[in-house]
Amino acid sequence: MTTANTLLKPDQDRQPAAPAIDTRALRNAMGNFATGVTVVTAPGEGDAMVGITANSFSSLSLDPPLILWSLSLNSPSLAAFQEGLPFAINVLCQGQEALAMQFARASDNKFSEVEYRLNQRQVPLLANTLAQFECEVEFTRCLGDHLLIVGRVQEFRCDQGEPMLFFKGQFNALEARCA
Repeated sequence: MTTANTLLKPDQDRQPAAPAIDTRALRNAMGNFATGVTVVTAPGEGDAMVGITANSFSSLSLDPPLILWSLSLNSPSLAAFQEGLPFAINVLCQGQEALAMQFARASDNKFSEVEYRLNQRQVPLLANTLAQFECEVEFTRCLGDHLLIVGRVQEFRCDQGEPMLFFKGQFNALEARCA
């Protein structure tokens, strides 16, 4: 019987790194996997708030309720995602492309003219999103050029609507098809 422990090997048993690959070509190939689009929000230092557009979001576990996402190690927002700190995943819906772009760009005030409310832990929750997951950072790990962030879901909500998708470097919508 195979168990999770037999599948994992200590770092010293790993093979040497493969030859360098073309990262642009790899990014283009990975772009063939359609993803949803989220804005991750958190309290920042002082009265500041953090907001980042991310498509690296994924469900991890139902029991316990865990999600995961990743953030570039070059991000100026890394400090907001340390173990034990609160954050939220705001799942965007079709028609929120401008909101996604606002949080994707560097800005001193990404929340300008954005409708939101603060939860009990001062996490901004964006209005009119398809779903929200209020979380606490359970675990982080530096892997490659990103910080892997595992969050424990503490509250969630979802609404009706169609998701915004990201595919081949562009925002997209679902296309209904009949058999």
